[in-house]
Amino acid sequence: MPRIRAPARNDRLTGADQMTVEPDIAAPPLIETRRGVPLGYAFAAAGALLFSTKAIIVKLAYDMNVAPDTLLALRMGFSLPCYLAIGFVAIQVRQRKGLAIPPLQPAISAMLIGVLGMWFASYSDFLGLQYISAQFERLILFTYPLFVVIFGALFFGQRIRLTTTLGLGVSYAGLALIFTEHFSLEGQSVLVGAAFIIAAAISFAFYQLLAKDAIQRLGPGLFTCIAMTGASLAAFLEFFLRHDAGALLVSGPLLAYSLVLALGATVLPSFFMNAALHRISPQANAAIGFLGPIATTVLAVIILDETLSLTGVIGTALVLVGVGWFTLSESTPIAG
Repeated sequence: MPRIRAPARNDRLTGADQMTVEPDIAAPPLIETRRGVPLGYAFAAAGALLFSTKAIIVKLAYDMNVAPDTLLALRMGFSLPCYLAIGFVAIQVRQRKGLAIPPLQPAISAMLIGVLGMWFASYSDFLGLQYISAQFERLILFTYPLFVVIFGALFFGQRIRLTTTLGLGVSYAGLALIFTEHFSLEGQSVLVGAAFIIAAAISFAFYQLLAKDAIQRLGPGLFTCIAMTGASLAAFLEFFLRHDAGALLVSGPLLAYSLVLALGATVLPSFFMNAALHRISPQANAAIGFLGPIATTVLAVIILDETLSLTGVIGTALVLVGVGWFTLSESTPIAG
């Protein structure tokens, strides 16, 4: 079941929340014990590291001349059965508790929310990865919790702190530094790619804000199933409007990349992150989430042969500091 919640007035998103759906099979949080805590840290680290491989796999797949919508359709096709299984379990849990099957209206809302947050965000992300490096993409996405708080204040009447805007400023100063370097080397394509990734971060931020009511009505597991179904249908519709079904008959290596992208960089790490959240605090999970951008940078340099300049190191540090500042400040209750 997904651990996705819109931030309430004193319930803010932290960097722990990854850009994905986190299954949660209606189990209560575990009591922290000496055995459970180290295991929680291990789960959190595994989840962050696996999530960080997404951009790397997409870049490797692009080297085989696959279109973004084809790759996304393959990813959704492989991951959807797993989330349908989660939905089936959620229905069984509801029935055991004597709860009725939810009505049609919240189910339709959940599908539309899934189209926004899981299809549009992913599609924009995949488009952006055609133009910018995996390192830059991961850093832009890493700032999306800041958008959640800002849009929550603008459109949902939620409180915002000065530290949030300062954190946003520091993070985007780092991104601007990296952007300037890439723009001088690669030109207009960097602007296009960054715009797509920012659109992905913004759409997922709205997804976080809109999902809360639907999750409360449907339950997180069932919401996951319905939202992922809506996102998958949108991905398939967009694909078949532009391609024949034969385009899905890809080569063996590309099929393997798609399978790893769906299971290794989407489904499996989401379970790891959920297992971690049952054992350690959200703040601890947030701290370990900082491994993601660092791991993406290391993997991009080693596997994709991307360069890492001093400017890139400074820009990355500013992004991490900005999001970290935001995370720590938002985890502290507002006085009064």
